[in-house]
Amino acid sequence: MLSWLAKRMIARNMEKARAGDLAPTLRMDAKDIKFCFPGDSSWATELRGKDKLEAWLNRFADVGIQIYPDEVVLKGFPWNQTICIRGHDFLDSPQGERVYENRYVIWGRIAWGLLREYEVYEDTQKSKAFDEYLALQGKI
Repeated sequence: MLSWLAKRMIARNMEKARAGDLAPTLRMDAKDIKFCFPGDSSWATELRGKDKLEAWLNRFADVGIQIYPDEVVLKGFPWNQTICIRGHDFLDSPQGERVYENRYVIWGRIAWGLLREYEVYEDTQKSKAFDEYLALQGKI
């Protein structure tokens, strides 16, 4: 039941994010959230703080990446929950060509309804190749 509810909430938040509204996602984040996106692309980061994460998420939304959750697992007690989201994301060019496509896993920890930390795992080579496309578009 927890996983079902979590998927509905995450799916709604990602739907809003796809439309450029990050407010629902940011409401879930603790002020001192820890975030990690490994790799050596321009997306790679390790940061702490909601304001820094908001800047990273704004770039994600501004570029127009479309993100979808395929499966969500939530377990634990309210003061110490683990969340895992497996999904896919992509971007199509204005001409309709798929210029980026990836799968991801988000692994995070929630306490009392706030996301305290999370890490995103993707194919980092695809993220790096995406940087090349963005550079050609003048978006890096």
